[in-house]
Amino acid sequence: MTPFGEAVRRLRARKGVSQKEMAEALNVSPAYLSALEHGKRGLPTFDLLQRIAGYFNIIWDEAEELFLLARSSDPRVVIDTSGLPPEYTEFANRLARRIRSLDSAEIGRLSALLENGGKGDGKAS
Repeated sequence: MTPFGEAVRRLRARKGVSQKEMAEALNVSPAYLSALEHGKRGLPTFDLLQRIAGYFNIIWDEAEELFLLARSSDPRVVIDTSGLPPEYTEFANRLARRIRSLDSAEIGRLSALLENGGKGDGKAS
C-alpha cells in the first residue's frame, strides 16, 4: 500500500463508505480504486484527485496534503542517473535490488539522511 492509498482508506473509513460506493460516486471501477489504494496503479490524474477531495469534502490544507501524498506514492519509480558519475548509477541499482529487504528502521535512517541533505542523522554528537 502507498501513503496515498492509506490516506484514501482512512478517508473512506471516516466517511463510512466502501470502495464500491466511493468508486460509483467517482465514476471509476471498484477494481481501479482498489488497485490505486494498494499501489498497483500509477498516479491518479489531477481531475480524479480533485473529485476525491470533493467527494470527501475536505478543506484545502487536507486536500493539498492528499495531492502531495499522491505525488510521492507512484509505485513505479524511475531514477534518471544519466550524466551522473558511475557510482550514482550503481547506488540507484543497488537500492532497487535491495529495497524489499530493508526493514523500517533502515528506511527511517535513509529517510533521515535524505531529509538532512546527506549530513548525517541530524543527532547531536
